[in-house]
Amino acid sequence: MAKQIVLLTGISGFIGLHIAKQLLDQGFHVRGSIRNMKKAQSITNTLEKASVNISELSFIELDLTSDKGWDNAAKGCDYVMHVASPYAAAEPKHEDDMIKPAVDGSLRALRAAKKAGVKRVVLTSSTMTMMATMKSGTFGPNDWADIHSKDIGTYAKSKTLAEQAAWEFMEKQHSAMELVTIHPGAVFGPVLGDNITGQSMTMIDQMLRGKIPMLADVTMPMVDVRDVANIHVQAMTATKAAGQRIIASHAEATRLVDIPKILKEHGYKGPSTRIAPNLLIRFMSLFDNEAKGMVGLLGMNVRADNNKAQELFDWSPRPFSETVLDAAKSIIKTQEKS
Repeated sequence: MAKQIVLLTGISGFIGLHIAKQLLDQGFHVRGSIRNMKKAQSITNTLEKASVNISELSFIELDLTSDKGWDNAAKGCDYVMHVASPYAAAEPKHEDDMIKPAVDGSLRALRAAKKAGVKRVVLTSSTMTMMATMKSGTFGPNDWADIHSKDIGTYAKSKTLAEQAAWEFMEKQHSAMELVTIHPGAVFGPVLGDNITGQSMTMIDQMLRGKIPMLADVTMPMVDVRDVANIHVQAMTATKAAGQRIIASHAEATRLVDIPKILKEHGYKGPSTRIAPNLLIRFMSLFDNEAKGMVGLLGMNVRADNNKAQELFDWSPRPFSETVLDAAKSIIKTQEKS
């Protein structure tokens, strides 16, 4: 029987590499999209070091901002896993720098998938598309962030608009193709390979070095990258997942300061557990784009309704302390190599 082929966009990212590992381990052929073919060798090396058989791995060059190559990339594929999307905690100078590639990239993936006769598209969204403009209460699959709110950050807005565009596309098209959206909370956990430049890894790295004297008072649902990858792979083939928005996170929110607390409890000396006054974050946001990105999250304490993930799949999130400690171990391992 021929191998089923999955086009995986954003394969080189934190989540993308973990998804690639799980897909390859389960016998799928993975066609990974990268912006530059020079990245292919490092991805191959990373997966091989993680004991993955890469004989069913191939690469294709794609850009979220260009039509070039998308039809060819989806041709012959059974599934499309669209993970690639611009991300930064800091606010960009122009919101379209983040919004346009997010929206256009999602539509390019869907158009190419439809043309190729793909069975299902799994789109990586975010809990932000549901909770970004809430301050308290429980959010679930029927909720949407208010894109017109003054409190919404550009990343949350970009993910919300990209997902809304995807569902609108599905409403207008007449084919058997299905869509599932996956909504991770803040994603932490160990890296595959040596790249610790992602947002969550950089933050823990800085904590371990004692370079974050204070943290913003932010509380939100969080999740392990391995659990996020697992839910993507299950959502690709589970019959009842079609047409669903699925939350991938712990139900209870985690306070940002809980991360250094976990590290300190396990003998790490660098992390600080001091909390920055909200007024300080608001003042810093006037001239610091990273602080500006935090303002809308101040005072937020929301709970996630993750029942659908637990009903549809063999899935439950691992303890968050395990996530944090495994992330720290992988950072230290990377530092020792360099």
